[in-house]
Order: sequence, then C-alpha cells, then structure tokens
Amino acid sequence: MINELTDLRRSISGHKDLKHMETETLYPGIELSCFTLTTDNLSVHHAALDDILEVNYCHSGRIGWKMGNGNSVYLGPGDFSLHTLKACADSVMSLPGGTYEGITISIDLRMLTDNPPEILSGTGITGAFLYDKFCQKSTVTSFAGNERTEHIFSSFYSLPEPFRLSMQKIKVLELLLYLSTLNIDAQNRLTEYHSEQIETIRTIHEQLMEHMDKRFTIEELSKQYLMNPTTLKNTFKSVYGTSIAAHIKEHRMEQAAKLLRETDFSIAEIARMVGYDSQSRFTAAFKEYGGKLPKDYRNH
Repeated sequence: MINELTDLRRSISGHKDLKHMETETLYPGIELSCFTLTTDNLSVHHAALDDILEVNYCHSGRIGWKMGNGNSVYLGPGDFSLHTLKACADSVMSLPGGTYEGITISIDLRMLTDNPPEILSGTGITGAFLYDKFCQKSTVTSFAGNERTEHIFSSFYSLPEPFRLSMQKIKVLELLLYLSTLNIDAQNRLTEYHSEQIETIRTIHEQLMEHMDKRFTIEELSKQYLMNPTTLKNTFKSVYGTSIAAHIKEHRMEQAAKLLRETDFSIAEIARMVGYDSQSRFTAAFKEYGGKLPKDYRNH
C-alpha cells in the first residue's frame, strides 16, 4: 500500500504547478512531505486507499478540497485536517489566493498497528484507533490551529541539517500523542460547506473583482444570490480567509498601485476606477495600505 502512496507522490511531484516538494520517510509507513503549490485548481485522482491516513497542515496561503461527498473544507495558516486517501480519491484542490505552502504526513494505518515506533508501544495509538477516531465513513476532520499545534507543525520547518531528520521523527510522535487526546467536538472543528455554497461564493468573488469600481452591500449580494447574509459572510471568510470588506479593499489597493505604476490616469480617475468617489478617502486608504501617498508612490 505504501508503494501506491509513493506513486501518488511521484505524480504530484511532476505537476507543473508544484514549485517545491521534499519527502522524508520518518518511520516504516510514515512519510513527511513539504511542498509549495501555485495554481487555482488541481484535480487529484488516485486509488481510494482507506488504510492511508493524511494529516495536512497549512503553513501559509489557503487550500480547499472539494471531496467526493459534495462538501468542501478550507484550511488557512495554522489549520490542519485528517482524512484517508479514500475520502480524497477524486477531489479537486483549490487555492483561493493562488499559492499554498504546507506539509502532509502520510501514515499507513496497518503498518502503524503491526509495527509501531517503539516509543508508542503500549499507548493504544494504533492505526485502528486513529481510523475510528477521525476517519470513519470516509469523513474529513479539520481543525483550527492552536498554540500547541503550531509549536508542533512549525518545528518541521527551518531545522538545522544535522538534527533535521531526528527532530522530525520526534515531532511526528508528539503529533500522534496530541491527536490521541484531541477533543473532536464541534467547537474545535472547522465548518464544512456544501459545494453549491462554495460555487456561489466564487461567483460573488468574480463579480467583485470584475466591478471594482462599484460598491456592493452584503444585503444586495444576499438578495442577488439568495443566500442568508450570515452564511454569505461566514462562507466567504472560510474560503478567502478575510471578510468581504477587507478582501476587496486589499484588491482595490493592489489594482490602484498597478494603475499608478503603469498608466497616466490621474489620481482622481484611479480613485473612481477602484470604487472611491472621494479622492481624499482613496488617498487615506492607499497610505494606510502602502505607507505612501499615491503621488509619492507614483514618483518612486
């Protein structure tokens, strides 16, 4: 089964949108992969392996999976998820911001049961235990990060070379011990959304990006797309990581900076093009965003 997992890693490593990938075997049946992706969507097809568990951790950017059950889950920096390869056998990864850096810890659950690392002997942490706790019925279990998980996962990065592999081995054991005591009630878990909701949010995002000169209220968008305002706000934040107002403001400022660099439009014209009727309000917003007045930014 671990050979099929190796084949999957090879297929991903050859993908044109994969910018970086490193894989280490930490214990028999336990692999660590660190990688960076730059794309919008990436379809993943592999054998539906119910005995291979993946722990995915988002280090930076955002990543989402549209799973076979029709639901989607998104991870932001610090968040992590657990599922078997059966749950994501025909999934579509999406990167709302276009980039993602993270790690995947792959565990052969049978090998963990039959041949666990010595330090785990007698703890009850077996493949069957992890499967029953997190993966029954091919579910995806995802969690918001916390101080302890950040301490564990961040330690996989920037380790000095002589101690790197040893430290990674220690940290994966610490992670398994943490997972064995983790409370998986609804308070700790991230929300899953129906794919129809995600598609609606993507359509709203496209509308906002294409009409940056216009202002849309939550109420207007809610009526237009027949979505409850609270659901709209929560789903948008889950996908893109910020509120609608903060997200569109950042894109407005990025577009304004581009227009200041590449065109001869006046500052007043650029202000209107990115949704500001008042040049003074635009100037204040741009300085807050970039630290310079628009005219100073253009001059430099």
